[in-house]
Amino acid sequence: MRYRVGVDLGGTAIKMGLFTSKGELLDCWSIKTDRTDNGKRILIDIAKSVSVKLAMKGIDKKQVEGLGIGIPGSVNNGVVDKCINLGWGMVNVEKELGTLSGLKVYAENDANIAALGEYEAGSGSKYSSIVFMTLGTGVGGGLIIDGKIIHGFCGCGGEIGHITVNPNERLSCNCGKKGCFEQYTSATGIRRIALEMLEEDKEESSLRKYGNNLTTKEVFDEAKNGDIIANKAIDYSMTILARVASNICHVVNPEAVILGGGVANAGDFLVEKIKNRFDEGNIFISGDTKICLSSLGEKAGIYGAIYLIKK
Repeated sequence: MRYRVGVDLGGTAIKMGLFTSKGELLDCWSIKTDRTDNGKRILIDIAKSVSVKLAMKGIDKKQVEGLGIGIPGSVNNGVVDKCINLGWGMVNVEKELGTLSGLKVYAENDANIAALGEYEAGSGSKYSSIVFMTLGTGVGGGLIIDGKIIHGFCGCGGEIGHITVNPNERLSCNCGKKGCFEQYTSATGIRRIALEMLEEDKEESSLRKYGNNLTTKEVFDEAKNGDIIANKAIDYSMTILARVASNICHVVNPEAVILGGGVANAGDFLVEKIKNRFDEGNIFISGDTKICLSSLGEKAGIYGAIYLIKK
């Protein structure tokens, strides 16, 4: 039997999966991301963990077709120019991890591999063109159009989180700009909007009982229960998301927009909030473009990683 390994490298944890060459998940596990000393041990830790797992399963490395890995930063021909979340400067991931692991390595941006996972094995499997939005602490994106990942000339294609949606914003994004898309539609952004509305609007709200410990999940939970301010915050955020999704769809005309990340755990409530506003802004394409949730959830990255591997 032949095998593949998928790796989803995050800022706090590294998810890994062992698959058959046909895409059947046999085992998945995770290890902590060691960001000390500018992340110098990260690739070493991945190689060691994979080697241990293969040995435990009695799998010879000659039986492994390759290892695919998603990186939280732009990747161009297997090379990461800079990854702030990991403390990396320029790192040739494919070469270095290949040497450490003894496997053929294929590297790609993490949002792109999540999109690829949904495209090949999840909610996007019946479509030829999708836009994938991952809504977590930040916002990432992956575009697969006519079966191909859109990389752009230096690997930054699909970086939707830093589209400017409000040039008058007073607060800075983590990237240094002001008014980025992720400042309003990430979990962090939705929470911030709700807290600001609570400060500005003195009417009663069940959100007040949480104080500064308020979470995005609680904003959605209270919105579902009919809380006025919670719904105002969600509506404001989802109006921006729908507008950006609409603009992207007018450019690339996908069959589906797929939502992943922690915010997507709000489920159909989230989809309806977006869909209504998305349709309002799309005269030509709204009826044909589906808004749906990720079906692979947190496993989208490891699934997508194995589809990077060339037979």
